[in-house]
Amino acid sequence: MPTMDEVFAKVQEALVEALGVDDDEVTEGATLAGDLGAESIDYLDIVFRLEKSFDIKIPRDELLPQDILTSAEYVSEGKLTPAGVEELKKRLPFVNLDQFAENPLVSDFANVLTVGDLCRFVAAKVGAE
Repeated sequence: MPTMDEVFAKVQEALVEALGVDDDEVTEGATLAGDLGAESIDYLDIVFRLEKSFDIKIPRDELLPQDILTSAEYVSEGKLTPAGVEELKKRLPFVNLDQFAENPLVSDFANVLTVGDLCRFVAAKVGAE
């Protein structure tokens, strides 16, 4: 089992390669979209690199639950409903959604996921300590 430092180093490497950013830009608190400039197509590359680096499988919508963010059941007038926010919290226990939940605009969700969240996600998949 890798340590959290080892997980961070591999996640950092994957993000540097996928996004063309400098390694000093990839900090725990950096958001993937807002700070590092990740776009939707980049997430496929990031997932591929993480799967390869950690020898794990990341099912579609596990890391970025587009099925929730686009569902009429959970979205109304461009915002997640309270049920949608709760579903996100269940599906993404590694992400702090408290601030997002105050004004859950679907268009703002891309700015929620941080490098630290990604590390916690991977750590849970590989059983890191």
